[in-house]
Amino acid sequence: MPTPAPATTTAAATTTTTSSAAAGTTGTSSSSFSPIPQTAAAGGITITKPQQTATSFFKIASGQAITFGWNMTSVLATPTHLTVSAVCDNGNTYPVGPTDGIIPGTATEVVWDIYSYQIHNPNKPLAQATYTLNIWDDRGPGAARKAGYLEQNSALQFALYTPQAYTPISSGWTCSTCSGAMSYATHPAFVSLLITFFIVFFSGFHLLRNSSRLS
Repeated sequence: MPTPAPATTTAAATTTTTSSAAAGTTGTSSSSFSPIPQTAAAGGITITKPQQTATSFFKIASGQAITFGWNMTSVLATPTHLTVSAVCDNGNTYPVGPTDGIIPGTATEVVWDIYSYQIHNPNKPLAQATYTLNIWDDRGPGAARKAGYLEQNSALQFALYTPQAYTPISSGWTCSTCSGAMSYATHPAFVSLLITFFIVFFSGFHLLRNSSRLS
């Protein structure tokens, strides 16, 4: 019976093709997976805005938004998201940014409208104090140092302050930091006394000088 032979050959060919395809698929999957070497450095963040040469002071006022910027280095496992927060000296923690402090993992800056936050959060207002900026990845705060993964950054410190309302001198403004001695020295009675003293002093000096010449 010669007819079954071609069917066997076809089946064999089909089996070979399927196996080859499976092998090819396996090879592609293996080649696309690249594990992070254990010798790789941990990822980090370098703050670019504001400059860290000195503590930056920001005014809590309308139109005074703060821009925090950074560069990532040695990050091989890109985070899904970043959490940005500001920790005050008084122990309170505030979310930074237009949302709840969570931004895309590829972001390199965030803008924080501190005046808007102050208006919409009367129960937890921003204090006039120094703050520490915290940035961490999906693993959360205090995650262990790991090759290729972003390490938490808490290097930036900044300060917030509230400007005082303008009060004209005619409405009773006084200089709270000026010396009391200077205020006393400009009093009319003190000036008159000082002038009288100099007149008496120089008059007496002139009389003594004339007396010494006559003698």
